[in-house]
Amino acid sequence: MKFKISTAALLVLMALVITPLLTACGGQSAGNTAEPQGQPGANSIKLTLGAYTTPREAYRELIPMFQKQWKEKTGQDVVFEESYLGSGAQSRAIVEGFEADIAALSLEADITRIQKAGLITHDWKAGKYKGMVSDSIVALAVRDGNPLGIRDWADIAAPGLEVLTPNPKTSGGAMWNVLGLYGAARRGFVEGVAPNDEAAAQSFLLSVLNNVTVMDKGARESITNFEKGVGDLAITYENEVLVGQLSGQTYDLVIPRSTLLIENPIAVVDAYVDKHGARAAAEAFVEFCFTREAQEVFARYGLRSVDPEVLKATRDRYPEVEDLFTIDYFGGWEAATPFMFGEQGIYTTTVAKIQRLNQ
Repeated sequence: MKFKISTAALLVLMALVITPLLTACGGQSAGNTAEPQGQPGANSIKLTLGAYTTPREAYRELIPMFQKQWKEKTGQDVVFEESYLGSGAQSRAIVEGFEADIAALSLEADITRIQKAGLITHDWKAGKYKGMVSDSIVALAVRDGNPLGIRDWADIAAPGLEVLTPNPKTSGGAMWNVLGLYGAARRGFVEGVAPNDEAAAQSFLLSVLNNVTVMDKGARESITNFEKGVGDLAITYENEVLVGQLSGQTYDLVIPRSTLLIENPIAVVDAYVDKHGARAAAEAFVEFCFTREAQEVFARYGLRSVDPEVLKATRDRYPEVEDLFTIDYFGGWEAATPFMFGEQGIYTTTVAKIQRLNQ
């Protein structure tokens, strides 16, 4: 990996990212905190949303919709404070004291971390969609017109390419990316890699990671860097590309033949809503996010709906993938995290090997 910042600087940046950064409205917040939507009054309640960076636009449309409905139902105003960080960083911030009432993160493992800290005590996966509020897939963003002819995973291992992907230490998106490309290789959907050939899949992963020039702290920062002209392509969420195109960006989307289904969880953080006396409103907001009208908003902002009817209605924007696999292919996050990202995990040892080779 040809990083553009030193390892020491990266470690300092990571330490800063996972620390709650400011105090506002009497509680801690972290990351890119928006101005509260409205001001607390005698007949109002505040909710703090701790989310990962990717669905920011969707939540900023959903929040006013919910505020209106809640006001009509209860007569009470809801003031939202929003924080957006890389999923892993946001999860750690909540565990370390950022009092988010609702956690909307990139992957189940980041909610599990909060649960294991004793902050989530209910069965957040008990609902119809197992707590997963939106979906996406691991995909590629390439330059307008795809001048390098990137068609599938095998193409991004070519020597000399400059690839962007976030840092798995802070970004859930990065973890999805690594597992997506590695899984496709191990499943036999990367040219030159035989199915179930661990050594060949690891060799492919090394070739791709050796092309990585920048690792940002989150998926949104990574695609923003790409939009500024950095790199030849970005490994990213499908919805990051679609949202960028909606805002006028001219890069192209490439969907590999085989890729990983990204499942994004949402959960009330019990310890904090009870401390703030905000349980009813927080639970209502989470329930609202699963309604058809909310799912249609997620779909407008590039996310695949978990509602089968909404997904069917938007199939022109979200085509089926030839070989779409889930985290269960790796045994779930409990198994996938140490397998890929533990001290002796495949990603960790591959990065160490690249660093030795580049010394």
